[in-house]
Order: sequence, then C-alpha cells, then structure tokens
Amino acid sequence: MLSGYEIAIAGLAAIAAGMINALAGGGTLVSFPALIALGVPDMAANITNTVALCPGYLGGAIAQREDLRGQQRRIWLLVPAGITGGIAGSILLLLASEQVFHVIIPFLILLAALLLAVQDRVRDWILKHSLPKKSSGDGSMAVLPVGLAAVYGGYFGAGMSVIVLAVLGLFLDDTLTRLNALKQCISLSINVAAAVFFLFSGLVIWPLALVMAVGAVAGGAAGGRIAGRINPDLLRRTVVVIGSIVGIVLLVRL
Repeated sequence: MLSGYEIAIAGLAAIAAGMINALAGGGTLVSFPALIALGVPDMAANITNTVALCPGYLGGAIAQREDLRGQQRRIWLLVPAGITGGIAGSILLLLASEQVFHVIIPFLILLAALLLAVQDRVRDWILKHSLPKKSSGDGSMAVLPVGLAAVYGGYFGAGMSVIVLAVLGLFLDDTLTRLNALKQCISLSINVAAAVFFLFSGLVIWPLALVMAVGAVAGGAAGGRIAGRINPDLLRRTVVVIGSIVGIVLLVRL
C-alpha cells in the first residue's frame, strides 16, 4: 500500500516531467526513475508512467494542429503504423519477464539519454535539408520505419519522439515545423495505443497513474507559461545528465 507521501512524490515527479516535456523533452527520464525509487516494480512503473503521461501527448498534438493542414494522406498512412507498432511493443513488454525487463532497463534509460542528447543535431540536420516552400512524399516509404520506431515507443517510450522525427526527416521533404507536428500526431497515436492496451494488463497502479496524469497536465501548462524564461538547452543537458546517472546506477546494481 502506497503512502500519501509516496503518491505526492510521484505527483511532483509528473509535474516536473510534464514541464520538461513542454520545454525540452525527456520527461520520462525523471518520472520513471522516480517510480523505481519509490519501490514500484520495473514493469509496473513503466506501464503506469505510460498511462499517466498520455494526456501530455494530446496537448502537444492539439497545440500544433494547424501545421497538420495538407498532411491528411500522411496521417492516414502513418498513424495506423504508429498504433500497430505501439500495440506490438506493448505486447512484447508484457511477454517479457520482470527479470528480463529489469536487466534491459539501464540500457533503455541510457539510450533515451543519448537520444535526448542528439535531439538538437537531428533537428539541425532536418532543418538543413527541409524545403521552405513545398513538401513532397506521401509518407508511404516511412510506414515501416515509423512502425518499428513505434514498437520501441510501446515497449518503453523515452526518446521515442526523437526517433520518429529522425525517420520523418529521412523519408519526407518538408519544413521542420510541419514534420514536428506530424511527429506529435504519430507520437500521440503510439502512446495512446500502448496506454489503452496497458489498461487491461492489471499492472497499472491507479492511485499513482491518476495523480501523475493530473500532475503531467499541470506541469505541461506551467511549462508553456515559463517557456521564455527557461533555457531549454540547459534543461535538456540537465535531464541528459540525470538520465545518464540513473542508467549507470541501475547498471551497476545489476
């Protein structure tokens, strides 16, 4: 039985995660380790975190809906790929034993920290190769790569947005703003598919999930208001350092 103190800590971690996601990305590298530190089993922590942070992806997608104009064909192709991959990743997670997931977790956290660290380079590359006035590619070539990225997203999720954006940059010629909006839409589909699938897993710790969901939304709203006062690059580096330390500590404990 979780104490009120532990639930409060999880809520504060979710607020921080929502704020970080709104400002720089990588909030999972804060909220997931917080659940582990509270003694929540690895798999239940991952599943609860996925369900709890789901509303944040919806907010991001709604905020960029105007940039999705003219991309209906891509959405019809890539969102189903995201949903399919997200469910596949969720199934893989539930098929894995707690012991196997426990061994993999440090490497997944370190991978997520690495993805967050190279996020700016990925965006710079896409910006350099993006088209300022026109777009090309209906998204058909990106279906399989997006589906594979979605499998990772359904399995763990941290750093998933960086992978999806990189895939879109490789297979579609468009502006970074429009690709980022499409990424938000696909990421939402992956996260929602995984979260809905996990609802029936019996591993969601609902008192934590509900408190964290409220905290993530509040943190995202607060992050949007203070965006001009926080240096996102500094915040991202801080999250990368935190994630790297957590990953190394968990790796040593193996």
